[in-house]
Amino acid sequence: MNRTRLAFFDVDGTLTTSGSMFRLLAFYLAAMGHPPRVYEERRRELKAMAAIGCPREATNRAYFSGLQGVDAAVLAGVADAWFAAELSTGGYYHEPALAALRRHQEQGDHVVLVSGSFPAPLRPIAADLGVEEVWCTEPDILHGRYTGDLKGPPMIGAAKAEAVRTVLARHGVTPGDCVAYGDHISDLPMFKAVGSAVVVGGDERLRTSARAHGWPLLPGTLPPPALPLPR
Repeated sequence: MNRTRLAFFDVDGTLTTSGSMFRLLAFYLAAMGHPPRVYEERRRELKAMAAIGCPREATNRAYFSGLQGVDAAVLAGVADAWFAAELSTGGYYHEPALAALRRHQEQGDHVVLVSGSFPAPLRPIAADLGVEEVWCTEPDILHGRYTGDLKGPPMIGAAKAEAVRTVLARHGVTPGDCVAYGDHISDLPMFKAVGSAVVVGGDERLRTSARAHGWPLLPGTLPPPALPLPR
């Protein structure tokens, strides 16, 4: 019997040239009729947290606290329109990583997306890529609205490694038969949970680890195209 090979892909900055959470937020606020300053203020708040050294997990939780009260069905519908707008720019996917994903699919490997983003933006991305298994941050939804809390830890760092180990166990696959792709130092635990890794982009700490482990490197993403926002 042939052994199944698994390929784990981070999404934002690895498969795509931009971050899905911020871009969807800008699109959603514009669609709801908010002036651009509302998005800019929210983005400044989250960037300020990162600037003073708050871990990614904390800024991730802060992002979702800002969704408190948002109608989940409405946001899902806006996410579909957002993704169509991203594709219309012609520069949404990072071609080197996308080509790697397609090669895995052609070889019959099982592809899994592992992302700190959340289902609303990831669902149309996964459907477009033909990927059926997605592990991500899960916001809490009650009576059809986001509560501002999460169901579990953000899918960042150690949580990604735990998700990978769970997938390996479910598929009965050993780490040596798997590879992971990522662009940020927070992807390092995921890399160490599999047999091989591919570093995307110029995160120097991650590239240092790549040189130490002999991991291949892919070029980083180009600046993303401007996103056409709804009027």
